[in-house]
Amino acid sequence: MSNSIKTLLAKGVRNGGTSLIEHTEQVVCAIEKISAKLNLNVDIARKGAVLHDVGKAHPSFQEKLLNDEIDLIEQRIEIPLRHEISSLLFLPLFVKDEWDYLIEMIIGHHKSIKSLTQSSNGKGIIDLVEGYGEDRVFEKHSERWTEWSIETNTIIEHFGYSTRSLTITEARDAFNYVLDYCEHTNFEWSKWRGLLNAADHFASALVESTNEKVQKIFLPPNLDFFFAEKRRSKLYHLSTINVEDKRLHTLVTAPTGAGKTDFLIKRCRGRIFYTLPFQAAINAMYKRIKEACPNDDIRLLHASSRLVLAKNEIREEKVLQSLAGASIKVLTPFQIASVVLGTKGYEATALDLQGNDVILDEIHSYNYTSMALIYEIIKTLLYLHCRIHVGTATMPSALRNLIYDLLGGENNVYKVELEENQLESYNRHIIYKIENDAAAFEIIDKGIGQKEKVLVVVNRINRAQAVFEKLEKFYPSIPKMLLHSRYKRSDRAKLEEKIKSEFDAKEDFCIVVATQVVEVSLDISFDRMITDAAPLDSMIQRFGRVNRKRNAFTLGQLREIHVIKPSENKNDSKPYNYEVVKNSFSELPNGFVLEEKEIQGMIDHVYPQIDITSIKSHSILDEQGIRIPKLCDYPKSVLLETLDIDSACCIVESDQGLYVKAKSEERSKYEIPISLRTTFNKYFRATGRLTCGAWPFVIPNEYYDYEKGMLLKEIENFL
Repeated sequence: MSNSIKTLLAKGVRNGGTSLIEHTEQVVCAIEKISAKLNLNVDIARKGAVLHDVGKAHPSFQEKLLNDEIDLIEQRIEIPLRHEISSLLFLPLFVKDEWDYLIEMIIGHHKSIKSLTQSSNGKGIIDLVEGYGEDRVFEKHSERWTEWSIETNTIIEHFGYSTRSLTITEARDAFNYVLDYCEHTNFEWSKWRGLLNAADHFASALVESTNEKVQKIFLPPNLDFFFAEKRRSKLYHLSTINVEDKRLHTLVTAPTGAGKTDFLIKRCRGRIFYTLPFQAAINAMYKRIKEACPNDDIRLLHASSRLVLAKNEIREEKVLQSLAGASIKVLTPFQIASVVLGTKGYEATALDLQGNDVILDEIHSYNYTSMALIYEIIKTLLYLHCRIHVGTATMPSALRNLIYDLLGGENNVYKVELEENQLESYNRHIIYKIENDAAAFEIIDKGIGQKEKVLVVVNRINRAQAVFEKLEKFYPSIPKMLLHSRYKRSDRAKLEEKIKSEFDAKEDFCIVVATQVVEVSLDISFDRMITDAAPLDSMIQRFGRVNRKRNAFTLGQLREIHVIKPSENKNDSKPYNYEVVKNSFSELPNGFVLEEKEIQGMIDHVYPQIDITSIKSHSILDEQGIRIPKLCDYPKSVLLETLDIDSACCIVESDQGLYVKAKSEERSKYEIPISLRTTFNKYFRATGRLTCGAWPFVIPNEYYDYEKGMLLKEIENFL
């Protein structure tokens, strides 16, 4: 290998300074394994990996990498240099029958080949040609050709392929071929683009560990733990039901504690994507599956996942989480929504999902718009030939029937429900309706007097903070904590660990105040609950945090739940629909046992019909198939922004310097997730916004408290 190509960079100094030859070796290693596992032509895949970044040898690109301080705004003054285009000028070194596959892998592995929205700053090949003309774009990407094409040939030869000196005319012919191919693409998704992206991301994240880690990917998990005889018990009725039904899909309706998790996992045949609606639920499920399958590639995926992993996990294990090929990946449905919405990287996600098992657990825990997205996700998963397994405790019959029909009905869906006599054994709560907060505080006092673990659940963060402050004054010596979604991600991870280790594991009395983040989250068990009125399905999930442990000693025990009457002020019911909250409260018994066998009827009274909002205009899949051009994607999703899913974040001023200097995987610990709506709150104060990482807003230090989280009220109220 010549010394000259050893000095060529693939990454800038701030991004590790990996050499071009090293990075290419790592991508080749990854793509050989991935393409073999996915039954794609390994020889063609390898050639795509070799060729994908050779355009970075272009002198102008090397100058940019060597000088990390170059302002990216300068790229807008001249024609942007896209190394993917320069790479494809070397197509004539390969058999022409393979060109189309190589183009699909390379031309769009960083950018859509053309912008699909007017608002995006398109830098794809078609955008550039339309903006600057074919001749200028080609001249930009082939300039100083004789100077660097020889070095590029040396790189290609390093991987065992013969080369020759290409003329500028041959390079132009290759450019014309690529442009013509891109201008006449059809409407479908590209497995080849997804393959290269998956391998490139894998190698970029793992670097020198690529060869070791790639040996363990795309392997089905060993599920023997879940089939063990000791997992069968009449206490958990689903554990005794046969899972061998040959129908592809599954629909299970059963109370919390019936064994849904085991049943859904045992229905899987391949790699598993286990989805849950909330971060804390994902964390708990990851730990549970990790313990059950210690030798398998189990991964956790959400915005704070790297902070939740064990402290002794090596860096490679943390950066692996978002990459393709896990045996089991635990995540939210919205993290696979890119396949529905056609956002950047959707082909790699589709390739990862294709033909595998997807578990949609606690599927009821969404509003109508997000439920419409779930509905479209199911349609897309069916298009990708996935096996889909749905689990729920409280789904309206109208919605269940809709999903049942979508999955193919009786011929395709194994539908499982418990009998009425079985449901009776899950009765564990007596419900009391109370008028107001004053009555609630009296009940808290009663619970503390009886040495109970008391859980207080409210609907809004500001209210949770206010209630917590009062409890601090009333019970200064009682262990207590607050939990909601607006903490630094690192603090949130610590609080979730604390609630398990210090509050649930011990028998001492305590008070926990939380928002709906506890509904389908932590596997904790309290003695008493006081809760705001909410939609019935949400409340039943909350109730599941009380008297949760199911064994021979707890069977038949009843614990008290106290539900606060909804205010006449409709705004007080936010973020929920007032009529739904009011109707849900009226369905609850008062002073009587909540009968598990009656819950379905109660749910159906509150939700007699389900009108799923149409989001067809957002989905890239319709009855005819994919409806965006191949090799194209959207830079972002308007729908996800509307739903406020991971839409914004902020950091405190004292973390600003640390955030700027931190590596990308470390920045998340400083971030406080917020919705874009939050930035319009009259008490939201930002001193600026960074242009790195997740582009966080910067808030004054006094607007954040470790125990209470981000404060969105007048600061004087907290002094």
